[in-house]
Amino acid sequence: MREIVRVNMATGAISKEPLPAAWARYGGRALTSALVFKEVPADADPLGPDNKLIIAPGLLGGTAAPNGGRISIGAKSPLTGGIKESNSGGTAAHALGKMGIAAIIIEGVPADKTVSYVLRLFPDGMIDLVARHDLKGLGTYETVAVAKGIEAAEHRFSDKASFITIGPTGEMGMKSAGIAMTDPHGYPNRFAGRGGLGAVMGSKGLKLIAIFEEGLKGTEHADKEAFTAAVRKFANALTTHAVTGTALPTYGTNVLANIINEAGGYPTRNFSSGQFEGVEGISGETMREITLERGGNVKHGCHTGCVIQCSRYYVDKDGHYMTKGPEYESAWSLGANCGISDMDTVAALDRKCGDIGIDTIEAGVMLGVYMASGKIAFGDGPAALAALDEIGKGTELGKILGDGAEATGLAFGVKNIPVVKHQGLPAYDPRPIQGIGVTYATSTMGADHTAGYTITSNVLAVGGTVDPLKPEGQAALSQGLQIATAMLDSLGFCIFVAFAVLDMPEAFEAIHEMAAAHTGEAWDADALMQLGKETLTYERLFNEHAGFTNADDRLPKFFLEEKLAPHDVVFTVTDEELDSVYAFVPEVAAQLGIK
Repeated sequence: MREIVRVNMATGAISKEPLPAAWARYGGRALTSALVFKEVPADADPLGPDNKLIIAPGLLGGTAAPNGGRISIGAKSPLTGGIKESNSGGTAAHALGKMGIAAIIIEGVPADKTVSYVLRLFPDGMIDLVARHDLKGLGTYETVAVAKGIEAAEHRFSDKASFITIGPTGEMGMKSAGIAMTDPHGYPNRFAGRGGLGAVMGSKGLKLIAIFEEGLKGTEHADKEAFTAAVRKFANALTTHAVTGTALPTYGTNVLANIINEAGGYPTRNFSSGQFEGVEGISGETMREITLERGGNVKHGCHTGCVIQCSRYYVDKDGHYMTKGPEYESAWSLGANCGISDMDTVAALDRKCGDIGIDTIEAGVMLGVYMASGKIAFGDGPAALAALDEIGKGTELGKILGDGAEATGLAFGVKNIPVVKHQGLPAYDPRPIQGIGVTYATSTMGADHTAGYTITSNVLAVGGTVDPLKPEGQAALSQGLQIATAMLDSLGFCIFVAFAVLDMPEAFEAIHEMAAAHTGEAWDADALMQLGKETLTYERLFNEHAGFTNADDRLPKFFLEEKLAPHDVVFTVTDEELDSVYAFVPEVAAQLGIK
């Protein structure tokens, strides 16, 4: 029986309750969104006592499901003002799954704002909340280091531990603040970055969650033999597909840099161009060469149970660890979008973002907007680092920049601010890649590439092909991928499994076979898609209750009016097509009995 752990930060009370039977199939994103819909008033102050921070492993968390170790964190977003699920790797999801914890609900705010609290979960089921005065204001790396030292002194620490923490930006309530997870080697470099959920955690007075997992065993299955067979089937698909078996493990996620640049959809200097002349310097190929020359790590999983192995560690010229190998989105946002082509500078910016605890996508989009204002120059790495330092210190300027791209653009009079629902656009320009524009516009999460990753069919010819330069078929493509992604997030899968799933029928079959063998319930393709639709329905309705309308499902006007080189195109998907993406919501809401 999976349980919900409820932590009241106002009283310090901790309780456990069974997961409602109606949500037995929910995990990860489905569960965070259902709980936010049910328990958080849509008009709540995101940083006030009525908002709740919800942490949930996927339904298959704690099992051997390949690439099934992702974790979802949900709340009302201080950045978008709507619902938010932010997804991360790391080791926490499997640890919570093995403990039988379906979700942790952090509610209320403490009376004493000067204290940082640590929530600790132990293998024997004990959970406590302790006040710590020595963690306030620390960066994520130092927080984890200090926490490890404290626990070791108390004879509670072991290497089998997972940490979830925020940096000073979360404590200061900045809207670009994220939440860091420790990876399999103990570095706090995996992020639930988007939507400002680090600020929500900070508003609760919660600095750190420590999950001690020494001796925990994997969760039991209704049919262990069938589950094992489905695991092997799924792992074989992932390791033999060209993208998940070769491209990603060899070059990491940044393998896309040259590909998207060649397609003319690589946003450069605040989305003013679709190609970056310095792309080679920040590409996955170059990153691999530098890392190999310096003796860094070029292949490992960012979360427990990963078989794709697309993560890596970037090291400095002396071979010392700097940060995770900047992911594609980070290398783009802190590189091309800022006119920076030096990999060491990008890595330094990535490390700074991670340590002060801000989302690298929002940070890079913000820096691009700040540079467009003329306050600092495009390509000026030292000035970009100095701007991040202002954020970490919480200066007057830092507080503006720390609230993200839109706040920065409005403060400094920038015309073109690339945001949807107040959130910065990721690393694909929607003009030459129209499908991703549909996802950006309509996603319940604000501009979010992972919500419906149409790059598959628009650029990579995975799961078929849809011409990226034309509007035809883009709304249907995005809708299908948004539904499928919500399902994968709910089960706890990495989004990259979609490459194999879209091309290999046996991979999709293995997912519902694993779900059925694990839970003992009937699962098929329709059940998987229904899970995705239900998740999106909770999210869409919450946003409607918060005041969002179809008018919010639109791209900034400059994407519709200003042609982008080299294709000289604008975004041409019609409003009517955008409004069709969530046409299924009324029917699913009626099935769920919600409105």
